[in-house]
Amino acid sequence: MREKLNNNPLAQVLILGLLLAATGFFVLSTMGGGGEEEEAATESSVSVNSLEGTETLAVTGAPEAAAAVAPPPGALAGAAAPPPRDVTAAFAANRIVVMLFVRNGGIDDRMVVASVRSLSALPGVSAFVVPTSRIARYASITQGVDVNRVPALVVLRPKQLDNGIPTASVSYGFQGPASVVQAVIDAGYKGPTVDYHP
Repeated sequence: MREKLNNNPLAQVLILGLLLAATGFFVLSTMGGGGEEEEAATESSVSVNSLEGTETLAVTGAPEAAAAVAPPPGALAGAAAPPPRDVTAAFAANRIVVMLFVRNGGIDDRMVVASVRSLSALPGVSAFVVPTSRIARYASITQGVDVNRVPALVVLRPKQLDNGIPTASVSYGFQGPASVVQAVIDAGYKGPTVDYHP
């Protein structure tokens, strides 16, 4: 049979035509229908809690489309429960809040814990070391800065410097004492900032 196919150009053209027809059918069937009815857009709203109170998040579009699209980092931060009372109290007292999220047993994590614990001697700083088993309790903060690995050093600026709006930075991996202190100094900076334009 193979020999007949190789020697017969008419059979080769027929096989090639069948393959092209099957490919065309496959492509057209997977493209979806342009003639389907469009669904009407709907708007729904969800109330969420944040460090400062309740906010309303509006979602516009078809309910199926809104559920299928992943939200951008930080979009759901307000939907989580508020952080522990000692963290919100430190933020309300205009302190620089430092949170280190660590994995128990990690080599980098142990070294950074020592650096963060030394911050307790600095005035106006509240430091918290949080194991990954309790990270969900801090979801309103970790989702806001998109924490995606540990060790993660999250530093919240004092409330008075950002007009009461929580603003934070996140740093990953090993942080020596100097870099931890520099992150705290950066969070407490009160002067003007200039954008860099190369």
